[in-house]
Amino acid sequence: MDAFDYVIVGAGSSGAVLANRLSADPKISVCLIEAGGKGRSPLVTTPLGVMLLPRLSSFNWQFNSIPQTALNKRVIGIPRGKALGGSSAINGMVYIRGHRDDYDDWASNGCTGWGFDEVLPYFKKSEANANTDLDNEFHGRDGPLSVTEQRTPNPMDHAFVEAAGQLQMGYCADFNVAAPEGVGIYQVTQKDGRRHSTSAAFLQGIDARPNLKIETGAYVERIKTNEDGGAVTLRRPDGQPITIHASGEIILSAGAIGSPDILLRSGIGAGAELRNAGTEVVNDLSGVGQNLHDHVDVMVISKSRSITPYGVSVKALPKLAGAVLKWTFARRGMLSSNMVEAGGFVRSGPAETRPDIQFHLIPGRKSLRGKLIEYGHGVSLHTCVLQPKSRGAITRKDPDGPAQIDLGLLTHEDDVARLLRGVKLAREILAQGPMSAHGLSELLPGPDAQSDAQLIDFIRAEARTVYHPVGTCAMGTGQSAVVDPRLRVHGSPRLRVVDASIMPKIVSGNTNAPAIMIAEKAADMILEDRKAA
Repeated sequence: MDAFDYVIVGAGSSGAVLANRLSADPKISVCLIEAGGKGRSPLVTTPLGVMLLPRLSSFNWQFNSIPQTALNKRVIGIPRGKALGGSSAINGMVYIRGHRDDYDDWASNGCTGWGFDEVLPYFKKSEANANTDLDNEFHGRDGPLSVTEQRTPNPMDHAFVEAAGQLQMGYCADFNVAAPEGVGIYQVTQKDGRRHSTSAAFLQGIDARPNLKIETGAYVERIKTNEDGGAVTLRRPDGQPITIHASGEIILSAGAIGSPDILLRSGIGAGAELRNAGTEVVNDLSGVGQNLHDHVDVMVISKSRSITPYGVSVKALPKLAGAVLKWTFARRGMLSSNMVEAGGFVRSGPAETRPDIQFHLIPGRKSLRGKLIEYGHGVSLHTCVLQPKSRGAITRKDPDGPAQIDLGLLTHEDDVARLLRGVKLAREILAQGPMSAHGLSELLPGPDAQSDAQLIDFIRAEARTVYHPVGTCAMGTGQSAVVDPRLRVHGSPRLRVVDASIMPKIVSGNTNAPAIMIAEKAADMILEDRKAA
């Protein structure tokens, strides 16, 4: 069967949700297309596999930016999931929604229906939160996605929380209330100690539905739509091109890099740029690929004399052996760690009206040389800017070559200033007694970097992203918008985009939960529009 009511391109954090919700009606036929594989490897399901997954092209697109002008012309790696579940199959599993103001700002800028009170029910719809002590006003219990406490937090997490408290940073018991602030230990998308991707949550158990076809290993080359439906041209693993038809709609859920790239390859984008790239202009839509932004991030890294943090050493060998046994028999211990266990939201200065910095604590020592594992122990504290002002773009130079990804990181001086303040706060936390008691000594930025100029040099030499690209098919009603508030592509009938690319402005936190929410809300809108038609 090569004709369906809906064809969904991309089976990631949004696409898997859409496929589940739309195919729940047996009268609706759905084809879900994924370029990657099934993603059921133990490396995916074992949480600690997150250390390896960014290095493996079998699970990861391994995109790279063009040289970043504000980062000493460095090329920045951009991991994106290449499997059922998309980036939810390779990410850090942190469940965060953002701040009320993020969504209310969307609504006040023309994105009707996307205010916090309107999106909250869709967060709750997907959520099965295992912590019944959390306020039911903000949490769902019966959704497909398992959200839970970490099974075996490292003791350094608690030391971090105590150290931040000594600097008057409050404790946050629930990061998913309307306005989260303070530090604590993150909840994760895990079930019984294993990663719970959107594939595991939304696709497993429904893949036998007769009205749902899941195509893996299928790379989409182009799409075409008109008033009567649309067609998707894809290439299967054997290299043969085929065309799949949609009588209802084509829905792009290929992510903030994949979705605009497919649009550009299909002749939907800024007309002059498409013509320069040798692509026929189908829909002159200037915003496609623009407004790319991400959470810019840098790490303060310390080694420790203590073997309490994760690490490899002779003294830690018994602990490492025990960790394997704990995972094998109880799905607990180090192998159940998502590695970014604790963190929180803080204000970088007294003038800030809400948190502008997020921390992610790794209770282990990241390599300074790009190695998977360094000998020894330590901690690594990520510091990221929650509402960056820098912007980049995704463009194409020719119809068939790779996309050009310019993240535009730190091109706005306000982001540099905020990240500088955040790094100073991170150093203060690590210097407090509960952390320093573990014999920490700083490796990056290093004790010689003390002045603002030295720290800015460090930031430009080391900053990258925490892998939250958004905004490249931005929602809105203005000239630069790509989709309307019902996620329909302006000027292209029967075509929607449903993923993190539609965010007009990034949320203040990790983007996986918002991408799932976007799909939950989109599914309802699609079904409403179908009924109305």
